[in-house]
Amino acid sequence: MSNNYGSKRIVVGARYGLRDWLAQRVTAVLMALFTVVLLLQVLFGGPLGYDRWAAIFSAQWMKFLTFTVILSLAWHAWIGMRDIFMDYVTKSVGMRLTLQVATIVWLVGCAGWAVQVLWRL
Repeated sequence: MSNNYGSKRIVVGARYGLRDWLAQRVTAVLMALFTVVLLLQVLFGGPLGYDRWAAIFSAQWMKFLTFTVILSLAWHAWIGMRDIFMDYVTKSVGMRLTLQVATIVWLVGCAGWAVQVLWRL
């Protein structure tokens, strides 16, 4: 019995399917909700300046929400970039690994910097 795919079928990234699709949607919704919360605070919170920004992010619940969104953004970006590298950029495993490692380093650095800024307020 033979299949329609032939014997040289290569499956790349198939195990990620539903989990990553769901992660992309959940992180997108979380980031959208954060944007709405932040916009409401900016629009209805009085004059906007450094003091106002510091006040917005001084509340513990806002720091927690922002931290969660920073992690969500990094995860969302990682899934998207990994999929782009696997599907469109290159078939070379070495080049793909290099791009993926560089992306991880960049995203961890950006997330670390964002958290540092958040906790400095």
